Amino acid sequence: MFSDKIKARMGALALAGAVLAAPAMASAGVVVKSSGPSSGTYPVGKKVADSSSITLRAGDRITVLTDDGTKVMQGPGTFRVGEGATRTRARFSNLTRQNAARRVRTGAVRGTGEGPVRSPNLWYVNVAASGTMCLYDLASVRLWRPDATSGQTFTVTEASTNSSLDVEFVETEAVRSLDPENFSLTSGSSYTISGPAGEDGTPSNANVTFVALSEDYDAPDALAEALIANGCTTQLELLADTMEASVRR
Repeated sequence: MFSDKIKARMGALALAGAVLAAPAMASAGVVVKSSGPSSGTYPVGKKVADSSSITLRAGDRITVLTDDGTKVMQGPGTFRVGEGATRTRARFSNLTRQNAARRVRTGAVRGTGEGPVRSPNLWYVNVAASGTMCLYDLASVRLWRPDATSGQTFTVTEASTNSSLDVEFVETEAVRSLDPENFSLTSGSSYTISGPAGEDGTPSNANVTFVALSEDYDAPDALAEALIANGCTTQLELLADTMEASVRR
């Protein structure tokens, strides 16, 4: 019979061998755009393993962000998720915490096709868009307006307290910082951004809930999952479009 010491050593060796023999955890990407007949099978937010194959029908278009890059698949055909992803790290670096704090751009970008003007930065708060907004730093917030042809004043009001702050944009100014000393935002709280009346005389009102991200995401797929989990759909769409633009370049 074996001694207890030998049995313990054999057990440890067996456990170590099992760990070494276990396959590495498979990498997986996340669907960030999905359209066509198979969109129900591959909805936005679905995790797909890099080693898996996706069969698409005519009219399908699926965009997946992986740790290695961006994969755009258009049917009909069968595609392996982890093969042929375009490296988009350089493009993604402009969306990191450090760059988000440094970059101040005053321009705007068009949406896909001839769609509306869209924010040039993932972290700008669109004064005309309602929804949930994920930010790294609620003490460093920049408001962005799609139309900078004339001077305008927008009012940010906290729903629960009715405290408010006027933010004045001068002519041609598209981006304006929110003064944290006079008006601080709270994660999970809702705010209304009111602007000048439109051509029909109706004032513009955007209802926004802010969420403070708890960590810095160094990969597009990880950031996409965080945006999906917090309901920041407008930013997810912009992230997906930004990554797709890198593929087309």
